Amino acid sequence: MRCPFCKEENDKVVDSRAANDGVVVRRRRECEACSKRYTTYERVEEIPLYIIKKDRRREVFDRSKVLAGIRKACEKRPVSSELQEGIVDYVERSIREKYDKEVPTAFVGEMIMERLASIDQVAYVRFASVYREFQDIGHFMKELKSLIVKK
Repeated sequence: MRCPFCKEENDKVVDSRAANDGVVVRRRRECEACSKRYTTYERVEEIPLYIIKKDRRREVFDRSKVLAGIRKACEKRPVSSELQEGIVDYVERSIREKYDKEVPTAFVGEMIMERLASIDQVAYVRFASVYREFQDIGHFMKELKSLIVKK
């Protein structure tokens, strides 16, 4: 590691500990040339995950896009931000467990709808209407009837 003060490469690790729930390692280092201390953070480099869209295009998985869709569906509903973030965490974790590099958008959408259905049915119908591209009231009614049957 190069010292940010004198630019020398010889240093020693003084302290090392986990940070951000074990996702990052925080290291305090001391430069052997100038004796100044500085902090570095180490994290696992993840392989980019690609979403295969309905039109067969591929784009990099973006958790902020997933969260934006969930936030829109949950707008003015009693679903906390923590719960919404938890859905995104669950979806991302599930994707990384099941897929290595590419995941179909259908998998992502169905997982989100599954979680929303158990949390808030209005948010679920909102999300489903966009995701499944409802064309008319008949599509809404069919989805509502399936929700009623599940209860």
